[in-house]
Amino acid sequence: MLFNKKRFVCLFAVVLLSAESVAVENDGFRPLFNGKDFVGWVPVNTAPSTWSVRDGMIICSGMPTGELRTERMYQNFIMEVEWRHMKPRGNAGIFVWADDITARGQPFHRGVEVQVLENAYGNSGGHTVHGDIFPIHGATMTPVNGRGGSRAFPTEFRSKPSPEWNHYRIVCNDGTISLAVNGKVVTRGKGASPRKGYICLESEGGVVHYRNLRIRELPATPLEPGQVAISNRGYRCLYTGVDFSGWRATKGWHSQNWQFRFDGKSEAADKSLLTTESFDDFGFIFDVRVSEETQSCEFQFRGSEGAVITIAPSLYKDALVLKGRNWNRFEGELLGDRLSLNLNGKPIFKNKKLSGVPAKGPLKIVPRGPINFANIYVRDLTKR
Repeated sequence: MLFNKKRFVCLFAVVLLSAESVAVENDGFRPLFNGKDFVGWVPVNTAPSTWSVRDGMIICSGMPTGELRTERMYQNFIMEVEWRHMKPRGNAGIFVWADDITARGQPFHRGVEVQVLENAYGNSGGHTVHGDIFPIHGATMTPVNGRGGSRAFPTEFRSKPSPEWNHYRIVCNDGTISLAVNGKVVTRGKGASPRKGYICLESEGGVVHYRNLRIRELPATPLEPGQVAISNRGYRCLYTGVDFSGWRATKGWHSQNWQFRFDGKSEAADKSLLTTESFDDFGFIFDVRVSEETQSCEFQFRGSEGAVITIAPSLYKDALVLKGRNWNRFEGELLGDRLSLNLNGKPIFKNKKLSGVPAKGPLKIVPRGPINFANIYVRDLTKR
């Protein structure tokens, strides 16, 4: 048989390409984003317009302030991602080991944040332009190269300005975390808790692009109580952060990024805010700011005056926060005609029997003065 040199060269090239493809597949990494849609990801407290996909990239509009998280939790892993800000002074971040939903009175999760700031944002004594790693909203971590607090600072600045691409390699293993920026490790932390949880991308005002997200999981290590973040409880957010889609808003209600507010100036007879969706058996969370000046406000379930949580500074004396960071988290369940409530993690009542409550209806907020809300979540309990 005659030797076909041209054919041999072509076959050899195919073999090389196949070997290279196998090597890429066998290095242990897999895509964290498929480049086409958000399969494997959950929008936590943002609008449909906040996150989109184009040309294999995740596009974040920056509005509202909030999070997109993975569907599953991760413990020990190596994550690689490329990012770029499209405007100077852009702000964003990547969270690791995060809870399922946002922290009380915050648009962000409890977890450890890896800062993603554009270079023109500027440095200060409290933060740098990029590469900081710090625990947030109840998480803990001991920094390497800290400045007396819990934040770890980069040993050098290696990020490129907008609109250039930057590469992050984040290694999380047994409560330690390190960040390599454009090929060099610059920031480290240790002793983190939680050390197993969700990975989140943060929206915080800057238009930012992400691409080539991939992850390699590392062997699991023993976990102590409290070192696992809160896993998915099935909550979904009812407020988009950009408008009152899904609500019937009367005069006086204002959408203010991740918060919404009643200004207290309306003279209309009906001052309520009402969902267009109805609920039967469900769990709920809502955050509200309460001070000594707050006037009584009703949070009605199924649109009924017979199923009400009253918000007032004179109530829940041992549980309500009125000063400082005065956000309060109301959490509970309505099952049939039985209502249970916790406030800031403290039980208020359980299976309280209600009378005259319809089987299904909307959520309704009836204010009597200025008041701020955030983080309204519900979860379906009809299948319990």
